[in-house]
Amino acid sequence: MHELSLADAILAVAREHAEGRRVTSVEVKIGQLRQVVPDALDFAFGLVAEGTNVEGAALQVEHVPARLACADCEAETTVSEFPLACGGCGSLDVSVVGGDELRVESLELENEPIAVGGR
Repeated sequence: MHELSLADAILAVAREHAEGRRVTSVEVKIGQLRQVVPDALDFAFGLVAEGTNVEGAALQVEHVPARLACADCEAETTVSEFPLACGGCGSLDVSVVGGDELRVESLELENEPIAVGGR
């Protein structure tokens, strides 16, 4: 279950930028090619956040579709299934230009720092 390691990475970013303040919401962008199971990520995030200043924070996920650039016809295509092929000419000679990201976009924080145990 790679969602656990992703949740831990998201938590680390949130904690670093929160600087001890309570986090109430974390917004992330996750590319389709990461093949994340949303319910599993939400569960894992709740688990790793326990006992930290991020405990109870809402995890808001925006899913980013896979985008390809074709080497043959130079078209850029959004795809939703495998194989990864150009939507214009059908070529398999493509490069991924989007949809493989995992990025913490924003945090909602309370103003006052809090004392937390654990992590």
